[in-house]
Amino acid sequence: MRETPRAEHPQPRPHRAVAHTPGASRSGTPHRSDGRPPHTPRGVRQPDPLGRPGTTPPVPGRPALFSALVALAVVTWQVLVHGPLARLDERVSRALVDTVPRPLSELGADLGNLTVALPVLACAMAYALWRGRRAAALYAGLAMAAVPLLVIPLKEWTARPGPLEPWAHGYYPSGHTATAMVAYFGAAFLVSNRLIPVAAVLTAVTGTGLVLRGYHWPLDVLASLALCLPLLRWPVLATRYGRRDRAGGARG
Repeated sequence: MRETPRAEHPQPRPHRAVAHTPGASRSGTPHRSDGRPPHTPRGVRQPDPLGRPGTTPPVPGRPALFSALVALAVVTWQVLVHGPLARLDERVSRALVDTVPRPLSELGADLGNLTVALPVLACAMAYALWRGRRAAALYAGLAMAAVPLLVIPLKEWTARPGPLEPWAHGYYPSGHTATAMVAYFGAAFLVSNRLIPVAAVLTAVTGTGLVLRGYHWPLDVLASLALCLPLLRWPVLATRYGRRDRAGGARG
């Protein structure tokens, strides 16, 4: 007489994912065994050396730097050969000069004066030194020192005349725009990321004032922005790595 076969208990399949077993906190739902959230928040991610997601403050990446250098090369070439882009730039400038009251445009242009921009950066560097961020303060100062080393040779090489002074030469690129960009953005990186929009506004007001007053062509301003973007990478990286080192020391 044959016996009825006994029912065997189901054996766990080795390929079944353990994460899909019912959770203790919420029955019938998958969960992680260690209770961590499924994704690491962006603000907690450790940035890589190129300043990708999670970086604080934002660092210009390689595509942005490459695009800036390409734009600078193209604009410089057009200025040297007085190409179509340079001629269009001159027509646009003549249409914009004195479209606002001169005192207003002069006020914006003066934001790029050394007597205005340098004290702002100096105060931010002093604050960074007080907070122990010596490397960031040093690189911000070096970035500002590099401005005339880059701008003056380009001015001598291109010898571009000014919108209102065709007999004078050396207007390309704009030294005032470069000074404003490095000073205000450098100060924002050293003090607080919340000041970055303020730095952008001050730089934009400076360039706009220079064009509207007739002190510079629009391409002079654009070239300075492209020229100074790589310079801003130095204080940003120093600030970021300084914060990482302090955080590592605190955990250790």
